[in-house]
This record gives sequence, structure tokens and C-alpha cells, in this order.
Amino acid sequence: MANPRNSSQINIAEENLFLDILNDAPLAAHRKPTKIYGSIFYCFLLASYATVGIAAPWIFQALQPWISQLLCSCNVILLIITGIFQQYLVYQVQKIRLQGYYMFSQRLKHIVRLPYATVSYGTAGMLLLVVWEPKISFLSASALLRIVMLVEVVIAATFMSAYIGYVHQYNSLDSQPDVLKSLYSPLQSSSSLEGLRYYDGRLADQQMALLQYQRENIHFLCEEILRLQECLSKYETSNDGNAPQVDLAHLLAARDQELRTLSAEMDQLQSELQLARSVIAEKDAETQRIRITNNQYIEENERLRAILGEWSTRAAKLERALEEERMSNLDLQKKISRLKNQSSESTQQNQKH
Repeated sequence: MANPRNSSQINIAEENLFLDILNDAPLAAHRKPTKIYGSIFYCFLLASYATVGIAAPWIFQALQPWISQLLCSCNVILLIITGIFQQYLVYQVQKIRLQGYYMFSQRLKHIVRLPYATVSYGTAGMLLLVVWEPKISFLSASALLRIVMLVEVVIAATFMSAYIGYVHQYNSLDSQPDVLKSLYSPLQSSSSLEGLRYYDGRLADQQMALLQYQRENIHFLCEEILRLQECLSKYETSNDGNAPQVDLAHLLAARDQELRTLSAEMDQLQSELQLARSVIAEKDAETQRIRITNNQYIEENERLRAILGEWSTRAAKLERALEEERMSNLDLQKKISRLKNQSSESTQQNQKH
């Protein structure tokens, strides 16, 4: 028979499901640390590759005419190994994301692809050196290839060191998953910034990560419930007393309550995600309308500029025509004045005669 006190507590918890949800956060005790042995092994591989690049004239002394081909082959092998290793790192980052540490996964997501890109660019550079065979007086072709090898090893090792540092920080972390903040913020009291969270471009991605994390939690809790049910069935068939049964029943009820809480949170998150997507779609449509209006204004401004340029040209032509007319009037006035002078002189001469 269920304890009335426990049933009343469960009813109160159901009524206050979202009022104090920060104290009932999803379980994170099953978080597993990410292994860095593979990353350390890859760093040793890079160091060995750098050693081969430095000591290539002595290592391949018997194959001196083929040293450039051997160095390019070693770089291609490193490229293949780096591509395989990148898939392993992407899998590790995906595990971190599923465990709710979104910020760490975002940082690592960009880092894990950089070593492969670095080796790819190095391979392309070595290919160009082999094809074009640049002539440098103080450097041979093999020396140029070895310099490219060392540069790509240093850059790839830098990215791998950053990855190992972030993973070590993640393994030593003792806090709740940061992806939970995107769930709890809509359930807290309203503030002057309420609604601005929908304008963050990463909100949909964060909430998708939270959905994945909640799904993992639900799966974990289902396994725990099944395990506890099996234990409870074993204790019920035994005659050792009622105390273990009562403890297991309470523990099972707590797990079931946590599962219901997670389901409610997941439903709330889905509604939040739909609302965020609708708001983002509205903003995109509004941005598109503003862009179209702006393009129309730009076209209208260009048309007005063309009209203004045409009127400016016409005004310049009119000014030139007026200037020419003024000059011709001046010439006519001068001619008229000369004619008047000549007529007056001829009149005076006639009077004298």
C-alpha cells in the first residue's frame, strides 16, 4: 500500500512541475569522460612523421634519387590516417554533444576538422612543388618538401594540443550540462529581455542538442527503471522482509517521476523549438521583403541619378549656347558701333565738301 505522505509529495511535485525545475535537473551522473589516448597516439605519429621529414636524407640514403617520391608517399599515408582519425574525433564530439555539453561540442567541432585540412593543404603544396620543380639556389627539391612537412606537422600538432586541452577541461568539469540553460530560460520569470532569445541564430541548434540530450536521459532512465523493476521483482519473490521492497518502491517512484519530468520538459522544448522556427521564418520573410524594397529603392535612385545626369548635361549645353550667344551679341554690338562711327565720319566728310 502506498504511503499517503509520499503520494501527497508526488502530487505537489506534479503541481509545481515547472516552478522549481532547476532543482529537478535531468540526471548527469552517467556522463562518461572522453578518452584522449587516440589523440596522444596521433601526436606521437605526427612527431614520428616530423622525425622522418628531418632525417629523410639519412633514412633514405640508399634511395636518394627517389627521396621526393618517398616523402610524398609518406604524406599521403599521413593524410589517410588523419582522415580515419578525424572520423573517430567526430564520433567523440558527438558523444559530448549527446551528453549535453553544447559549448564544448561547438568548440571541438571546428577543431577536429582542422588537422585533416592542414594535411590536405600540405599534400597539395607538395604536389605543386613536385610538378613545378621550383629552382632555388640554396634549397633543393627535397629540402622544400621537408619544410612543407614540418610546417603542416607543427600546425596539426597545435590543433591537436588545443583539442586535448579542451577534452581535459571537459573531463575535469563538475557541473550540469550547459545545454540545459536553453530549456530553463523560457520557464523562468519574465524579464525585459524576454523574447530576444528567439533572435539568436543558434537557438534551433541548441534546442536540437537539448532534445538529443533529453532523449539520452530518457533512454538512461528507462534502463534504470527496467533494472530496478527486475530488482524489485527479485525482492518481492524473496522472504527477507519488507524494508528492501519499500526502498526499491520509493526509488522506482522517484525514477518514474524524473522520467515524467523529462517527458514534460521535452514537450515544452518541442513547442519552444516550433515557436523559434516560426519566428525565425517570419524574420527571414521580413528580411526578404526589406531586401526587395531596398533593391527597388536602389533602382529608383539609379534612375533618378541618370535623369539628374541627363539634366546636368542639358544645363551644361544650354550654358555653352548662352555663352556663345552672348559672345555673338558682343560681336554684333561691336560691328554696329563701327558702322555708326563709319557713317558719322562719312557724314562729316560730306558736310565739309
